[in-house]
Amino acid sequence: MADQAKYKRVLLKLSGEAFMGSQPYGIDAATVNSISYQIKQVAVDMGVEMGIVVGAGNIWRGKDASERGMDRAQADYAGMLATIINAIALSDALEKQNVVTRVQTAIGVAAVAEPYIRRRAIRHLEKGRVVIFAAGTGNPYFTTDTAAALRAVEIGAEVLLMAKNRVDGVYDQDPRLVPGAKKFKKLSYIEALNLGLKVMDTTALSLCMDNKLPIIVFNLNVEGNILRAVKGEDIGTVVS
Repeated sequence: MADQAKYKRVLLKLSGEAFMGSQPYGIDAATVNSISYQIKQVAVDMGVEMGIVVGAGNIWRGKDASERGMDRAQADYAGMLATIINAIALSDALEKQNVVTRVQTAIGVAAVAEPYIRRRAIRHLEKGRVVIFAAGTGNPYFTTDTAAALRAVEIGAEVLLMAKNRVDGVYDQDPRLVPGAKKFKKLSYIEALNLGLKVMDTTALSLCMDNKLPIIVFNLNVEGNILRAVKGEDIGTVVS
């Protein structure tokens, strides 16, 4: 089935909000199981090598905490720890579906995960393991979007899949607030930067542009969309 895939190696970015389901906070088991099944369809059934970067917005937002008076660096480190919680939850759900995983983190938590080592991560991918990258870049002031772009470039991914929570692409305005917002099917990196569109933060977008890494932004909440994106079907917005 691997010949059906357009890409051999991909990096999937999952927002923390994707783990909440319909809950206002935390991790919804049914939602994580659904995401895991979609990943299994790609990584196991199609043989696509997959790295995953997870966010932590369902548990903690460093930027929000810093705006409430917490030291920004400390707030960001707390957010990195929250991504590790999400990574472990996702790893457990995947293992229950017989998907072999490894969690690698940018900050040391030896009891629960490997340290991030680029060549080891690539070796895991070559052996068919799904590698979940946690703790962002390991540095404050950088988002998990930037971590996703960085890890994608480091492991030689052919595309960055930005799985959004209840948004099916890139719009000129927030479609959840503005009913007539215009959706873009294709964008250049420069257009996305100049128009100030919230594809991802500018650091991440610039990194993708510098390394000619295409980005597909799509709705995670539609069952099978990860598979469709990997097959190269016309979903969401392509930034290239």
